[in-house]
Amino acid sequence: MDARQALVDCARRAYAEGLFSGTSGNLSVRTDRGMLITPTSVRYETLSPEDIVHLRPDGAVLEGRFAPSSEWRMHAEIYARFPAVGAIVHTHSPHATAFAAANRSIPESLIEMRFFLGGEVPCAAYAPAGTREVGLRCCEVLSGRGGCLMANHGALAVGRDLGEALLRAEYIEDSAKITLLSMQLGGPVPLPSE
Repeated sequence: MDARQALVDCARRAYAEGLFSGTSGNLSVRTDRGMLITPTSVRYETLSPEDIVHLRPDGAVLEGRFAPSSEWRMHAEIYARFPAVGAIVHTHSPHATAFAAANRSIPESLIEMRFFLGGEVPCAAYAPAGTREVGLRCCEVLSGRGGCLMANHGALAVGRDLGEALLRAEYIEDSAKITLLSMQLGGPVPLPSE
């Protein structure tokens, strides 16, 4: 499947699952010359392959009729720091973003978190949206993890490919939801070490 179409399909699926609303969030895949990334301020219901922007790592547009996501610098930093990352899914999913708004990590209390996310989902320190610093803060906590939260912002998942990054974004939101529910029962119990 064409990478642009794959991005559109993934974005629409994530939108339908409630991982973001409106035009929030963004997705990208690594290319030989940089990245393909969703455009800024284009609603996911109307997104088409022609709307996807091809960027160099320095932000120069190689192809695209729209401006790239304002978070392209964050994506570029993560690709530069983690060569194994082939795709990034940044969401504003409500339960995970609740943890981000509280500047709290999601503790490792579910077996899926260990296998799919590398354990707890850490919360990266705050940086203004759209800046290189957002990426730098994420890189500080992403090593060995499938994703992280961004303080006062949202959630981010990485993967070798788009399918893995989306799956991890889904697990981040699911883990946040279950953890919040468990707090009504006295709080999550840490997953035993093996």
